[in-house]
Amino acid sequence: MSTSVTKSTPNGLENSLKPEEERNKIDEMRKLIGPLSGKLALYCSDASISRYLAAQSWNVKKAAKMLKASLKWRLDFMPEEIRWDDVASEAETGKIYRSNYKDKHGRPVLVMRPRCQNTKSLEGQMKYLVYCLENAVVNLPEDQEQMIWLIDFHGFTLSNLSIKVTKETAHILEDYYPERLGIAILYDPPKIFEPFWKLAKPFLDPKTASKVHFMYSDDPNSKKMMEEMFDMSLVESAFGGDDKADFDVNKYAERMRVDDKKLSSFWKKDDNSASNAQLTVTADPSLEPTNSDSDSEVLDEKVEKPSLDVDEEESSIEETLPGSNSTNANVKAV
Repeated sequence: MSTSVTKSTPNGLENSLKPEEERNKIDEMRKLIGPLSGKLALYCSDASISRYLAAQSWNVKKAAKMLKASLKWRLDFMPEEIRWDDVASEAETGKIYRSNYKDKHGRPVLVMRPRCQNTKSLEGQMKYLVYCLENAVVNLPEDQEQMIWLIDFHGFTLSNLSIKVTKETAHILEDYYPERLGIAILYDPPKIFEPFWKLAKPFLDPKTASKVHFMYSDDPNSKKMMEEMFDMSLVESAFGGDDKADFDVNKYAERMRVDDKKLSSFWKKDDNSASNAQLTVTADPSLEPTNSDSDSEVLDEKVEKPSLDVDEEESSIEETLPGSNSTNANVKAV
């Protein structure tokens, strides 16, 4: 009988494998993916491959399919090319921003404020979300792979809820940034939010659902948990911290332009251009279906590109409430 116990590694990923077993699975993944160059080769670090494996419970075939879909998406969407000036209009109200502090494990923190939504373009909103995710990733310490989400529900109303935005956010996070989310803290959500959570939770992967924590300003246990996670002298007053400063988009823009240079420097570590990487991937038979019996289960399935159809009719909020006839697809772990 195995005595192995599932554990969390220092970078936050759950791993019940011995080091040599993990190494073998990473090597198997690299064989399925095939040779890469340029930015895609940089993206496919051992740590990145381990995230995809962890998201698929260390199933190599499923993880390889997931990673290949991500590589195709990155070639099409080019998230590493997005810069502050491309998304500045989305950021004006501070609806999403990376805080200037980290948690006590060194994980970067994305603050989200639904009440501050300022645009209606789904494409623009997702582009800004991806920019924020990429920015958090480039600010990860070497021993970390995950980030924290702090969601401020003060002033939240039903008008702040978009089914399309919620679905697309989940799609991008789950499929293209697996195991990047460490913890999501929903701070002071109102009663009107509870039906939506009750509806969504059964369709979440249990591991994903376990990362979502409800915290309340009048709850002593919430205060204790926040103090255990953060230096509260640095945290915004909206989350019970001491920082009473308002979001300043001009100061934030200065930080992001500095980070943009850091991002550019990272992706220039390899001399191969993005166009060369694209030619390598699209011409490489390892990214297309093969005749191998062992690989066909993964590679014979078509990878669909994400939809950002802004003309799609918005689902009514009422349709998502318990007792409606709407259905939801299963959600993978993030």
